[in-house]
Amino acid sequence: MHGVSVRRLRTAREGRRFTEPERHGKWLLAHTGGPTLLLHFGMTGRLLCADPEDAVEPHDRVLFSLGARHQLRYRDQRKLRGLWLAETDAEIVGLLADQGPDAMTVGREEFETALRTHRGSLKTTLTDQSVLAGPGNLLADEILWRTRLHPGIRASDVTASERRRLHTEMRRTLRSSVREGLVPPRPSWLTGHRDDPDPSCPRCGTPLRRTRMSGRTAVGCPHCQRAPRGTPGRRDAVTPGRRDAGTLGRRAPRRS
Repeated sequence: MHGVSVRRLRTAREGRRFTEPERHGKWLLAHTGGPTLLLHFGMTGRLLCADPEDAVEPHDRVLFSLGARHQLRYRDQRKLRGLWLAETDAEIVGLLADQGPDAMTVGREEFETALRTHRGSLKTTLTDQSVLAGPGNLLADEILWRTRLHPGIRASDVTASERRRLHTEMRRTLRSSVREGLVPPRPSWLTGHRDDPDPSCPRCGTPLRRTRMSGRTAVGCPHCQRAPRGTPGRRDAVTPGRRDAGTLGRRAPRRS
């Protein structure tokens, strides 16, 4: 928890009902008609409904009792982000002040302006929460693969038609992911193959490749997502994956 004691949280929540929640990017706003609980799940956080008699897991950080029969549990292994409490709308605005527009609802014109004015790589721009609130590493890879755009090209170099296609595919991918609560590892999606022992593109069959960009792993198809001449690091912008190091190890799908 950030900036709030257990006693203050208990006082703010006791006797209140959760009402219609809101989402902005990776933030969940849980309203009650009083103070608002803001949750950011990071990479490992989630909410679970449980029976009060269920054993408390080691990573259950906060437990909310919902009557006598139900419990809402905030479970987070790595505690990268957490929970905040806002007493007023002004405090909510302050907590979200560094967030860009929500990627699922941003208009095309605002989205295109954001790309035109950023000279960083396209993937870095898509995952910059001050530019667009929402997309993370997996989502950005999926969106770029769908639009056949190389992650290393400059955002400002993307053409008008590519920006329109990117906006459409971004919203489509986000809608599917929000419905399922994670980036779905479907057979027809890049995400469904990136953790295979020998991953290949579900569209053309070419072996997938990976690299490091701004400290994060980027996975893509070297055939579908060709790097234009002049792209920084063009020769190794997406380096061949190897079974021992070039492909990601098997793990559960993440949210973003």
